[in-house]
Amino acid sequence: MDRRQFFRKATTTGIGVAASAAVTAPLAIPLATPALAQDNPKINWRMTSSFPKSLDIIFGAGNEIAQIVNEATDGNFTIQTFAAGELVPGLQAADAVADGTVEMAHTCSYYYIGQDPAFALGTAIPFGLNARMTNAWFQNGGNALINEFLAPRGLYALPAGNSGTQMGGWFRKEIVTIDDLKGLKMRIAGLAGQVMSKVGVTPQQIAGGDVYAALEKGTIDATEFVGPYDDEKLGFVKVAKYYYYPAWWEGGPAMHAFFNLEKFNGLPKHYQAILKAACASANTSMLANYDARNAVALRKLVAEGAILKPFSKDIMETCFKAAMDVYAGLSEKSPSFKKIYDHQQAFKKDAYLWTQVAEYSYDTFMIMQQRNGTL
Repeated sequence: MDRRQFFRKATTTGIGVAASAAVTAPLAIPLATPALAQDNPKINWRMTSSFPKSLDIIFGAGNEIAQIVNEATDGNFTIQTFAAGELVPGLQAADAVADGTVEMAHTCSYYYIGQDPAFALGTAIPFGLNARMTNAWFQNGGNALINEFLAPRGLYALPAGNSGTQMGGWFRKEIVTIDDLKGLKMRIAGLAGQVMSKVGVTPQQIAGGDVYAALEKGTIDATEFVGPYDDEKLGFVKVAKYYYYPAWWEGGPAMHAFFNLEKFNGLPKHYQAILKAACASANTSMLANYDARNAVALRKLVAEGAILKPFSKDIMETCFKAAMDVYAGLSEKSPSFKKIYDHQQAFKKDAYLWTQVAEYSYDTFMIMQQRNGTL
């Protein structure tokens, strides 16, 4: 007898809940087991990260995704995570997903701007959105545009982390004017490298695990990375003392979980939903963890000799103008960049209209209380 027909008949004939359960118990096992096996297939995936295990917050986001998926499927859907270099180099993670070497990756889309500058808009661009605005933009059409761009490349992406506004990086010498940047070799990723080159910097793209050695050996003169928590773990203060802020090139840089589009579409719908929920959890956790730990790490770095400096207004304004020139040129060359960039710019104007009314005015007042010692 069909189970639904049985329960309808049980209800109309007045069988109670306990009696119904007792009567149907022998039938439930043989009927339910094949359905569960079909609905929850055994699937084993591999995820490659663009980050080393030492960056526990960023690399940990991939582990969080894997853990949630495993627990939500009772171990039927497992994802094995690999650090940068264990399967493929960190800056080739998305390529490995596209060609089917692995099913997914945890990476930054701006690592792949060599293929198309539109990739940068999935992570961060100079003088772009902050972290909160980035997440709002993703939720309101931004990530749909990113996936529209990625689909022909066999990729699908979900936001899976944000560091918040980063630090401007470590420099061997003091940077007072825009001229002090000229001739520097600096590790810097994404479109920021193109902007920096306009003001005389020679940009270098180096994977996270190789940055310290390059700075120590003098292969580079400066590096940006993430922020105090990661920078303190990587020991940059030992080889460069001047620590600048803010990273105007990364106001709210996002990381994504990249999926092989065919593999993702082939998952059961509830597995897809679980993956989306897991990525959303990792996205929230990463920003919260950085917000909680950066202040403590910053105090340690200053105690160890870091000289904290803001970029001058002159440097900020000159770089802003250079960035606008870069975007104008890229919009002419890449239709994909122009489409996504224009959408993001329109969103940013409204976002800052609201931010200056509420968040900025509130935070400014509270910061003054902290400086006055009343907090």
